[in-house]
Amino acid sequence: MIRLAAMLYSLIATAIAGSAVIAVLLAGMVTWMAIVSAAAAGAVVAAPVSWLVAKRLYQGA
Repeated sequence: MIRLAAMLYSLIATAIAGSAVIAVLLAGMVTWMAIVSAAAAGAVVAAPVSWLVAKRLYQGA
């Protein structure tokens, strides 16, 4: 299951981090620190999300 979670992480982290960066830019915070923080927060949040998605996929199979 860890391999599936790792593969899903590459997709989920990109989507969540990208959405967070877009949200920060739309909020008007255009400093590099705000953008990097949003991307890092998205990458951290994506780890448990990808684990939960992989777990659901394994339970359904």
